[in-house]
Amino acid sequence: MSAPFEFSSENRARFERILERYPRKRAAMLPTLHLAQEQLGYISPDVEEYVAGLLEVPIVDVREVLSFYTLFFQKPMGRRHIRVCASLSCWIRGGDEVTGHLRELLGIEEGEVSEDGSVSWEVVPDCLGACEIAPMMQVDGRFEGNLTRERIDGILRNNRKR
Repeated sequence: MSAPFEFSSENRARFERILERYPRKRAAMLPTLHLAQEQLGYISPDVEEYVAGLLEVPIVDVREVLSFYTLFFQKPMGRRHIRVCASLSCWIRGGDEVTGHLRELLGIEEGEVSEDGSVSWEVVPDCLGACEIAPMMQVDGRFEGNLTRERIDGILRNNRKR
C-alpha cells in the first residue's frame, strides 16, 4: 500500500505562498487543486482528502469543485492530454471529423490512455472559449485551431518532439 498523498517540500512552499494571496483558506481551493494535479497528474481520492485537510473544508466541498470544473482529472491521463471542444461552433465547423481522426490516429477511444502512457484525449462538452478558431482542441492547455486532418497530424508530430 502506498503512502497517502502529500505535497513535495517544494510544492508545500508553493502552497504556503498561494495561501498568502487569499483572505481565507477555502478561497485557495482552485490553485491548490491545480498544484496537486501538477504534482500527481490527477486528483485521486487521497488528494481530495489532503486538500480538504489543508484548506480545513469538508471533503464534499472539494468534490463539488472537481465535479464542476473540467480541468481536473480524476484518473491518470497520458503525458500529453488532448481536449477537443464539442461546442456548437466547433461541431458546425467539423468537430466530429476531429474526434474521428484522433480516434483513428491515436488508436484509442475518448477517455483512454495509450498503452505506453504517452497520450490521452477527451471531448469537452463545454465551450473552450476559442470559437474564432473552430474547430479547436487543447494540447496540454495550448489552444490549437482551424483543425484539419493534416493540421492535427502536424500538431501531434510536433508535440512528440517536446
